[in-house]
Amino acid sequence: MHALLNILQVVQILAAVFMVGLILMQHGKGADAGAAFGGGAGSASLFGASGGANFLSRTTGVLAGLFLATTLGLAYFGNLRPTAATGSVLEGVVVPVAPLTPAEQIPGSAEAPAAAPVAADAVPSVPADVPAAGEAQIPSK
Repeated sequence: MHALLNILQVVQILAAVFMVGLILMQHGKGADAGAAFGGGAGSASLFGASGGANFLSRTTGVLAGLFLATTLGLAYFGNLRPTAATGSVLEGVVVPVAPLTPAEQIPGSAEAPAAAPVAADAVPSVPADVPAAGEAQIPSK
């Protein structure tokens, strides 16, 4: 199966490279208008006055079809999976069963111990010269 995928990849890469070269060799549609005013030398081309356009366009079409066929083949054969490996990838993951010790837990994730009750006489009293929370604390001149 790997050999078939490698062959398809090589054929696809070669088809793409040759197709790019053929497309770059072709003249645009605007090149014919320039040749009508004496700018082109149609008889001096490799394939003749009009034979080159037909040959290059047909070869580009064949290479485009080959590229499409190899792309579909790679997509089909690349996604084939063995029938024994159905299901999720995560089904084979081993989950630890032992609970974590307090040293392994994230600090602060455990419940806080219960607070000890505070006696009423243990609360410090506020001195008289300290302003209340809402009063201005900026000294005046």
